[in-house]
Amino acid sequence: MAYRNGNYAAFYVAEPFNASALGAHATKDFCYYNMLRAWKGKDSSFPFNDSHDKTYNVRDNSDWELTLKPRLRERLRSSKNIVLFLSSNTVSSRALREEIDYGINDQGLPVIVIYPEYDSKESLLTNGNLKTSVKNLWDKLPIFRDSMGEVPTLHVPLKQSLIKSALNDTDFMLATKVDPGIFRYNP
Repeated sequence: MAYRNGNYAAFYVAEPFNASALGAHATKDFCYYNMLRAWKGKDSSFPFNDSHDKTYNVRDNSDWELTLKPRLRERLRSSKNIVLFLSSNTVSSRALREEIDYGINDQGLPVIVIYPEYDSKESLLTNGNLKTSVKNLWDKLPIFRDSMGEVPTLHVPLKQSLIKSALNDTDFMLATKVDPGIFRYNP
């Protein structure tokens, strides 16, 4: 069994993949993922351990069944949780559906959901509950919405200090996860 110390970042990348020099870098959700990597690059104590670095890179034109899907699964098997970027730009792509379905329903990985269009704990909430606009984003990724009850999910805005807390939170790591449920940090 793989040593599960990685954070598997899941984000939307347009399909078919753009063959231009920018490729995935032109997709907004991918830019949010790169922000985590930049925070780690600037501060080695930032607790993001990128599961995508655990296997060799794939090219945008790689075969789905022979290369991409097996590589996603291998990375997920080396992960302690999923960090999902969910925004108005997110689309239910084949890769994102596979990552979420396999990660939650096969591997039982807890999910830390980052909402890039929200910047504070308060901005996610109305009367102490997640806003309808936040919950409506779940419909953009039905496999996530329909599988959330299987694992604990922590919902946080795109704020470095809160993401750091979430990544350090043992309740959202595979070996020490809490019972399934929807969680958020209180203001």
